[in-house]
Amino acid sequence: MPNFKNSRMAEDIKREMTAILRELKDPRIDSMLTIVRADLSGDMSNCKIYVSSFGGIERAKESVEGLKSAAGFIKRELFHRLKMRKAPELTFIADNSIERSAEISRKLHELL
Repeated sequence: MPNFKNSRMAEDIKREMTAILRELKDPRIDSMLTIVRADLSGDMSNCKIYVSSFGGIERAKESVEGLKSAAGFIKRELFHRLKMRKAPELTFIADNSIERSAEISRKLHELL
């Protein structure tokens, strides 16, 4: 039963993070930044948020720095929007999954 609650809360965090990203004004944060996934710990005290950018892994790493500086604001917004008992500590991780999937798609089109 707790596993279902964790996965549901992780999806809620992912959805709200996408909305919060659009409100941030930091120039380091890429406008084409995407939340790939959110991993919530079993006790809901830590959350790893994987982000990817269409601009590549370097742009995603730069955006992570901007997200780290806005972590307090993001944590407060999540707390209020999701009506959580305790807001998890957020860790932002740059991911190159969009770039990797575009490369796989390109290779598949070359085969056809």
